[in-house]
Amino acid sequence: MKFFDPTGAEYGLPTYPRKLAPEGLATRRQLRARGLRPGGQDVVAQILWHGRRDPLTRTRPVRAAYLYRIDLAAPVRPMTPGRARAVAAMMRARRTCPLCAVTYPYVIPTSLGCCPGCADQPTALAA
Repeated sequence: MKFFDPTGAEYGLPTYPRKLAPEGLATRRQLRARGLRPGGQDVVAQILWHGRRDPLTRTRPVRAAYLYRIDLAAPVRPMTPGRARAVAAMMRARRTCPLCAVTYPYVIPTSLGCCPGCADQPTALAA
């Protein structure tokens, strides 16, 4: 069976295929769904699988998800008013166009570097 290496001899970490990880281990997302976080512990195992085929190279990349022990996981830190203000300020900065200074209800695309309206103007391309 591909990607089944519970001793870690081939991949360096105990490795399992999708949906065959042992009980007591979880990914970051699974921990978060339980209200937990890794809490500084090291990765104890991994899940490997083939991703979707790339149409240009016609290869299937190997994807990985790291597993953590549930019994060593710590509870998620509560959102304090100060942290909520800091997150709101960070998101406001990502939604504000640096050229026209308008704050939009969506995050400005990093590929453009400004809002789509400013990116369409010829003067924005010269800057």
